[in-house]
Amino acid sequence: MDHKKQKKAGSLTRRQKAEQKRPFLLLVFLGLSIMTLGTMGYMAVEKWRLIDSLYMTIITMSTVGYMEVHPLSPQGRVFTVFLILVGVATFFYAGGVFLQFMVEGRIRRVLGRRKLEKSIEKLEGHYIVCGFGRIGRVLCSRLSQGPVDIVVIDHDERAIRQLDKEGYLYVAGEATDEESLEKAGIARAKGLIAALGTDTDNVFVVLTARQLREDLFIMARANEWTSTKKLLAAGSSKVISPYDIAAQRMAQGILRPTVTDFLDLTMGYGKKDIQMEEIPMSTGSRLHGVTLAESHIRRDMDLIVISIKRPNGEMIFNPSYDSRIFAGDTVIVVGERQNLEKLEAVLNP
Repeated sequence: MDHKKQKKAGSLTRRQKAEQKRPFLLLVFLGLSIMTLGTMGYMAVEKWRLIDSLYMTIITMSTVGYMEVHPLSPQGRVFTVFLILVGVATFFYAGGVFLQFMVEGRIRRVLGRRKLEKSIEKLEGHYIVCGFGRIGRVLCSRLSQGPVDIVVIDHDERAIRQLDKEGYLYVAGEATDEESLEKAGIARAKGLIAALGTDTDNVFVVLTARQLREDLFIMARANEWTSTKKLLAAGSSKVISPYDIAAQRMAQGILRPTVTDFLDLTMGYGKKDIQMEEIPMSTGSRLHGVTLAESHIRRDMDLIVISIKRPNGEMIFNPSYDSRIFAGDTVIVVGERQNLEKLEAVLNP
């Protein structure tokens, strides 16, 4: 699913929000208009002061039944009857607007939830992100920039509102519950990321997900280094510690600043249009079985091949010109984005 289309699911457009506010704005306009008309009417008909006219208008519109501030003339009684009818009509209109807002809001939430569920049901090969906290939010932002579909699971009301605002597909519930994982499409998912705030919760998520899918790729967040073994024992395929990575990155920024700048550039953190990408080769590629020299990847596409990963996990760093690439291999290259797209079109026709 295209992420731009995904972001439309479950979120209201600016026009829809304006249409929701219109009846309330009209109600406020009517109330102020009737109040002004009634006050000016009593001042003109009964020659009362401003405060007396305003008070009489309010008690008449609200039909509270208080006594008149002054005796009414026949003309004043006729005007009061008119004002009462207008006030009652406005009251019924206000009740109808409120009831319509409640009913439509409930229906809209139900339809919006159903639309989200249908969008999730259509996904296949997506990633499930458990937790939309500080790590989860940045993670979703990064993943949404690539050709990856994601479904977020979180139970916090503020996180749900933010997910709905940003247009992500999500499941409102506990990530440790099997029902939530099933709603997120774990049976069709390519992977799961446990990014909850505590290591205990992440262990439970990994255990639950592993029971539902033995072949699922699971990446887990570890806040403490002592939790790494527990997460691996629970069934996590890979464990990442954000604090360890942050500390290593800061150290590398001091010890090897040029290397760090290069990695920032190739990993997409820089402003330039140069990236490092991994591109798998399919069986239909015309480059299947040819050498790097024969592929003309460097000459025609101006790309640098950093490494070739074989299906059995073997990694060939800085491959020579006579290294051959086969279907199932993953080619790691560096270059401009438009040239990377050209190579992807060749490797995956």
